[in-house]
Amino acid sequence: MKELFFLLLLLALGAAKPFSGPASLALKNMMLQDTDEDDDDEDEDDEDDNSLFPTRQPIMPFFPFDLFPSCPFGCQCYSRVVHCSDLGLTSVPSNIPFDTRMMDLQNNRIKEIKENDFRGLTSLYGLILNNNKLTKIHPKAFLPVPKLRRLYLSHNLLTEIPANLPKALAELRIHDNKVKKIQKEAFKGMTALHVLEMSANPLDNDGIDPAAFEGVTVFHIRIADAKLTSVPKGLPSSLLELHLDDNKISTVELEDFKRYKDLQRLGLGNNKIKDVENGSLANIPRVREIHLERNKLRKVPPGLPDLKYLQIIFLHHNNITKVGVNDFCPLAGAARKKKSLYSAISLFNNPVKYWELQPAAFRCVLSPLSLQLGNFRK
Repeated sequence: MKELFFLLLLLALGAAKPFSGPASLALKNMMLQDTDEDDDDEDEDDEDDNSLFPTRQPIMPFFPFDLFPSCPFGCQCYSRVVHCSDLGLTSVPSNIPFDTRMMDLQNNRIKEIKENDFRGLTSLYGLILNNNKLTKIHPKAFLPVPKLRRLYLSHNLLTEIPANLPKALAELRIHDNKVKKIQKEAFKGMTALHVLEMSANPLDNDGIDPAAFEGVTVFHIRIADAKLTSVPKGLPSSLLELHLDDNKISTVELEDFKRYKDLQRLGLGNNKIKDVENGSLANIPRVREIHLERNKLRKVPPGLPDLKYLQIIFLHHNNITKVGVNDFCPLAGAARKKKSLYSAISLFNNPVKYWELQPAAFRCVLSPLSLQLGNFRK
């Protein structure tokens, strides 16, 4: 009988569950965040911290950072990106996580950026404020974000370039605002500004201060759909692309491109250009693409055969009546001077008699498909 009793006792002990010691209790308490006691006191009962959602901030000695960072109400936060677009916001929200890299505030009703709106966001890389109602940006608003590289302010009501822009800024888009002037030293110290988009602003030539771009490196500038009457002469000499389409430019003069020796793309489409002065294009020997469509040119611009790298030239919708045999290509004996063949020449919608064109005029064209001709219709 005793042997049977001890046998049953051993079976009962073998089937018992493992004992939940203090370590497992501490892990459970930490996951539930319902204790603020040290591990040495974990066996003590605390009636105040016994709820699933404690009323005071728990102490987590092994995790000195916030495991669950805050997110502005209505926004979506993930992977250091904060999306607050299309919420009808009238101001920049608070409680933005400090490690935010990208902030999207477009399509709201924000009228003003205040001094401390971006305080603490030292890691901010991109800020999107397109399509708001911005009229004012505090002069110190961008001081807390020295690493900001991309700033989008298009479709607002700003009347000037914001002051004290971050020196690290690589892309600034302020398209479709009310900017009438680029003030002196507006971009001071900005040596990495790759893209400046300022189209659809009421900006004329007098509105560009001669010292606005002093010491600044910019590769791409677009000032289309403005009030320019001539090619601006005070832009950065580092330009690789210059787009001045949809303005009121009437002539291209000899001095217009002297500063832009490295220019590769030039956009002058949809202006009122009647004449391109001889020698003016020689100042941009590296240019690869020129847009002169929708102007009032009466002949092919002089100097094209000397542009060794020119591949694209758009001349459609002009008043060109004649094309000479040497208007596009170097002389037959100097064909080796052309480094790149034309991949696109457009001449349609010009009053030129296409049946009189000599095939030799297009001897440096890549293929017949590269030449775009057509009937002239008034």
